[in-house]
Amino acid sequence: MNLSIVIPLLNEEESLSELHQWIVKVMAENNFSYEVIFIDDGSTDASWNIIQQLGVTNPNIKGIRFHRNYGKSQALHAGFAKAQGDVIITMDADLQDSPEEIPGLYSMVTSGGFDLVSGWKKKRYDSILSKNMPSKLFNWAARKTSGVKLNDFNCGLKAYKNIVVKNIEVSGEMHRYIPVLAKNAGFAKIGEKVVMHQARKYGSTKFGMERFINGFLDLITIWFLSRFGKRPMHLFGALGVLMFLIGLGSAAYIGAMKLYKLYHHEKAMLVANNPWFYIALVTMIIGTQLFLAGFLGEIILRTKNNEERYKISETL
Repeated sequence: MNLSIVIPLLNEEESLSELHQWIVKVMAENNFSYEVIFIDDGSTDASWNIIQQLGVTNPNIKGIRFHRNYGKSQALHAGFAKAQGDVIITMDADLQDSPEEIPGLYSMVTSGGFDLVSGWKKKRYDSILSKNMPSKLFNWAARKTSGVKLNDFNCGLKAYKNIVVKNIEVSGEMHRYIPVLAKNAGFAKIGEKVVMHQARKYGSTKFGMERFINGFLDLITIWFLSRFGKRPMHLFGALGVLMFLIGLGSAAYIGAMKLYKLYHHEKAMLVANNPWFYIALVTMIIGTQLFLAGFLGEIILRTKNNEERYKISETL
């Protein structure tokens, strides 16, 4: 199979039929063998009914319905697990991503040798203040932190080799950072393609300004996980030992100075009255806690079980 098109959605009943017709047209024009996997992330409208109707007329349609809304990352995780195509395309269901871009993305993966190709919505039709400007700031921070040179991390239109999606773990709200996850997994050939962005035709956006705040927090998380996720002791243990030694050295110095002054019959402050003694003591305590945090992190890492992150109520 050439293509698996993975489409997470939430309350997109108005756009699904039109999107389906558009995809089928592009697939027929390019003679692709394909499957379309719709992941209904807890929609409260008629989205799932429409997906079922589309499945009756088109055997290439597959569907996953979540018991409730779990988020885009969990939807992509479920879609990636089910995908069978040589190339996996992800796109949004709101018609802002154009299926006409699929052949170009497919070619870059199959002929260009890219592991992952991310779309770049160079010209956007979103609000400048609420979306465009925060998005530029977010993408700049993501480039500087991750080292992945993409202009648009959050574009939903992406293409992957099958092996890539089978070897990355998309959880939490990490769908924004799939290119970073792919890089950390050893898939370094990451490309970018300017894609057409269209104004939303139906409904309203499901994301608000809080996604950028969460995005920056997730960026810090993924930076930490990429560097120390498999070895937390290397960070917490090193910091803990360093702080403990600083505190211990400071306390030893205070004690030595006290003994020196007593030996030479000089006036000396009681150690218990010296504020630097308590600073040294607190530093030693914090160092011990950091070391224990790293130790516990190592234990948890080695004993954790993969827990169920979402519940599927129905499949098509």
